[in-house]
Amino acid sequence: MAEKTPQTFENHSRVVPAYHYVAFPLFVINFFFALYHAVVNFSWPNLMALGLAVALLLLFFIARVMANSVQDRVIRLEERMRMRELLPADLTPRINEFTVKQLVALRFASDAELPDLARQVLDGKLTEQKAIKQAVKSWRADYLRA
Repeated sequence: MAEKTPQTFENHSRVVPAYHYVAFPLFVINFFFALYHAVVNFSWPNLMALGLAVALLLLFFIARVMANSVQDRVIRLEERMRMRELLPADLTPRINEFTVKQLVALRFASDAELPDLARQVLDGKLTEQKAIKQAVKSWRADYLRA
């Protein structure tokens, strides 16, 4: 079995070739094709084809947003459970103060550095998702992302 490339801040985003490089370009080409025909040769069937092309593009983006929303909910649950085990007693009551974006970013922190990063986030020293991810020194890989 091939070794997975170690994950870092620079390479942690996921690209699904069939989704990003095949489906999306085909939907865009279809949209412009339908738009061209609706403008050049206006008819109800061409207008319906344009409507369908718009609906397919919307479906493409909505499917991604829904998958990310479900993933974020699972991450929120996992990280809250993980924090209950790893955070010191003074931070445990404050777990619900984290935003979803902060929890999503903190999932990449190793168990050893999570308490310190969590304290910085709760103290307002780190607030943005990107800054939290960049502060992670020992990256905890997540290969099972949507």
